[in-house]
Amino acid sequence: MIREPFLTTEGIHNFRDYGGWSVSGGGHVRSGLLYRSGQHVGASDADLAAIADLDIRTVIDLRGTSERERNPCRRVEGFDGEVIFYEGETSSSPPHMDVDAETTTAEYAHQRMIAVYTRMPRNPAMIDMFGRYFRALDEREGASLVHCFAGKDRTGVAAMLLLHVLGASEEDQLAEFLRTNAAPTLSVLREQSVPGIEQRLGRKLDEAAIRALLEVHEDYLATYREEVDRDHGSLDAYLEQVIGVDDAMRTRLHARLVA
Repeated sequence: MIREPFLTTEGIHNFRDYGGWSVSGGGHVRSGLLYRSGQHVGASDADLAAIADLDIRTVIDLRGTSERERNPCRRVEGFDGEVIFYEGETSSSPPHMDVDAETTTAEYAHQRMIAVYTRMPRNPAMIDMFGRYFRALDEREGASLVHCFAGKDRTGVAAMLLLHVLGASEEDQLAEFLRTNAAPTLSVLREQSVPGIEQRLGRKLDEAAIRALLEVHEDYLATYREEVDRDHGSLDAYLEQVIGVDDAMRTRLHARLVA
């Protein structure tokens, strides 16, 4: 596994390489090809200079239209790769944008996040974007970046799905998901999220509620998996029948992304 997955950034939250994990049958997910992060609206010039060295040729932006319009991402000057995005909303109520009075407590914030993961497996927009994410990794050369607003929920599920396809253990899939909580840039996400939430609420969030919204927890991902299993019997069936990852694509992705 790579020693230090996080890229040092000033205005981007949770930018990291999600390669390095061991896979069944031997080998590991290649490093230097798969990156994930939060949005780049606050990227500094130094951040963009560091990103330019990564040769990212494909960006999969999982945010919806309103999120992109409110927070236009900065890109590396001269970036000539492809940015893949959804015309419309990808989340009916992004927790970092839409809140209600009860969200001020940790209990309700946690329930709000569980609801996000309960809806995600059946969300047509996310199904479409996860399919486009896999096709981009299958068809395009060079490194890729997948991101959403915070780089933890939609992006976290995308990374989990790919690691599953490549043969990483469920334990390591969860470890990659929870690694978000070790990101050294939580202050960036707080600055981008909390003042707007508190302004809309007209009150302060308590610290436990903030952490429930801005971090990830094991039961978030467990909820997603449970909903998939309930509807499709297994994650593999869901990936094949709903997302479109067939055996041929699995073979090609493994050949390209596993060393």
